[in-house]
Amino acid sequence: MDVSSKSFNAQEQHYERLKLFFLSAAFFCVIGAYSVVKEIKNTVFPYLVGVDNIPLARVGVMLALIPLIFLYSKLVDKLRRHHLLCVCAGFFALAGLLFAYFLGHPTIGIPNTNVHSNRWFAWLFYFFVEGYSPFVVSVFWSFANSINSPESARHTYGTMVSWSKLGGIVATGLAIIFLRLHATGQDQLQVDLFNHQVLLAASSVLLLCTLPILYYMVRVIPGRYLHGYEAVYAVEKEKERKHSSDTTIFSGLRMLVLYPYVFGIFAMSFFYEVITVVLSYLVVSMSQAYGSMTASLDYLLGVILVTHTIGMCISYFGTRTLFNMLGTRRCLLLIPVSSGLVLCYYLASSSPATALAISFVVLRAINYAFSWPLRESLYIPTVKEIKFKSKSWIDAFGSKFAKSTGSGFNHIAARKVAPALFMPLHAIFFAGIVATWFVAAYLLGRRFDKAVANDEVIGTNNNQAEAE
Repeated sequence: MDVSSKSFNAQEQHYERLKLFFLSAAFFCVIGAYSVVKEIKNTVFPYLVGVDNIPLARVGVMLALIPLIFLYSKLVDKLRRHHLLCVCAGFFALAGLLFAYFLGHPTIGIPNTNVHSNRWFAWLFYFFVEGYSPFVVSVFWSFANSINSPESARHTYGTMVSWSKLGGIVATGLAIIFLRLHATGQDQLQVDLFNHQVLLAASSVLLLCTLPILYYMVRVIPGRYLHGYEAVYAVEKEKERKHSSDTTIFSGLRMLVLYPYVFGIFAMSFFYEVITVVLSYLVVSMSQAYGSMTASLDYLLGVILVTHTIGMCISYFGTRTLFNMLGTRRCLLLIPVSSGLVLCYYLASSSPATALAISFVVLRAINYAFSWPLRESLYIPTVKEIKFKSKSWIDAFGSKFAKSTGSGFNHIAARKVAPALFMPLHAIFFAGIVATWFVAAYLLGRRFDKAVANDEVIGTNNNQAEAE
């Protein structure tokens, strides 16, 4: 009996390591591709449409993603988990290759240097890249959350994020080397076009690599090791047995409103996005001073390279240790506290430009390496509708709503407020955000601990009375 038990444990550990390897490799490709594509968006859109239109673009994205969320909700009901991720990754990879080709179009692409708000191709490209996070990165996390338990998440998510940071470092590092080898030429516009097309195409090919990785993962690892949180798995199987698993396209939104726990996850994402959008607008505006699109992209990729490097150090040396030492509830409180300290440094600095860059990098590093995996682990004790559908509303519409809020503040601060009141207004705004964020983190962490301690599944009819 003891021998068979040890053999089972050894086998289980083997497949856990194998699962971690495949997930880490896929996340390496996803974040590596996204890191470059996101910064390409931040050069293409301002140079074709103008940086002043970024706040309007964020509002437009929020509205444009709503029909896509409904389509995605239908796919959740029709496709298996890994198939859903493959479809999303494959679509964005192929669309990226298509956009790379049309960047060279003489009328709608980069060769047309007329900066105007009616450049519809630039708007479409902006919306496409903004959909990358909710429909690729977040779907990857939904898949990972559905095949991991809370305990395995504490032990493996730090490593998984480290690999994603390595993907970001490798991709942005190679992109910077490539740009510096092709920085200038007789026709600078053609140089800029060539650089952007090559990097967008290469990033799309890197994203395509996630498909064979996921294919081999489900082929090699037996299905019983891909259950994740067993209490949730049992509920889902019972629904299938009773043929009651069908849901509507509005079920994700309904659960977001119905369950305070899910709304708490939304709050954690919302407060971070509002703060970073306020800082991001200032950073992107600074990048326009570098002249050419290539130089601007070089600067932005340098910022994200430093972000990934710091994030990798945090995830490798700190994420897993903090998860195990402090637990989920205390780690949740650490997020608004650390963010508040970074903002205090920015507001108190005598060199605003340098402090802005440092604060922006550190906040994003903390989010990618620590906050994001912690926030994603909160979905583990929830049903499939919350993991995939409510999460899509949070990461698509909710995230963009937060960015629109931050953009609205940027508009007021930049155009409606006297320069002498610029920093005091930011101080009051940030203080209110961080204080509310801390309260939400405390309540959310307490609810998570209760659910896991009682082996509870959030999102079932049994705990619908949670609206207490």
